Amino acid sequence: MLGQALNVSTFDKLTRAMHHGAYTFRKKLSHAADSQDQRHRMTPASRPVLAAHATGEPDYIVPTLVKQDAAIERRYREMMDRIWSRIASLKRHGVSDEHAHYLLPNAVAVRFTESTDFLNLRHKHVMRLCYLAQEEIWQASVDEAMQVAEVHPRLGAHLQPPCSVRKQAGTKPFCPEGARYCGEPVWNLALSDYSRVI
Repeated sequence: MLGQALNVSTFDKLTRAMHHGAYTFRKKLSHAADSQDQRHRMTPASRPVLAAHATGEPDYIVPTLVKQDAAIERRYREMMDRIWSRIASLKRHGVSDEHAHYLLPNAVAVRFTESTDFLNLRHKHVMRLCYLAQEEIWQASVDEAMQVAEVHPRLGAHLQPPCSVRKQAGTKPFCPEGARYCGEPVWNLALSDYSRVI
């Protein structure tokens, strides 16, 4: 049932029992990643107004790829400092917060609380544990899956990327992405061995 290409687990009497396990996570993502995270309507979150994240010091996410080169990271951080400086300058000149915040970068950090039942968390992780998923949501999903496995190992064992689910179901090819295959046999990896840089 879990290996089906369509998400039909909400219709099966056995898998509907997965609604009873519930999890809540405190998360920090960039505004760009948070916008993608909101696509998962069945793992809803309470998010503060964006303006609440744009006060005071620069607060942003640095992509893993940027961290790979010290000169690039230094330039990235300089640009973020410059953006926050310009926002502060606009506010000092009487520009409203609403208008000044148009300068906020997609990297601005957003903090929120997300809650979901296990059935919908599993469905989200099937998509977001894939090595092709957006970096921050992928890393958040890895972190969440490890936390669930720590407190509920039997349930946590079912938080897997699509290739691992397909391997367990005996569906080939294991990777459903065709020509977009990431090149890593992720279906053979333990969650603790996941590592990637995009």
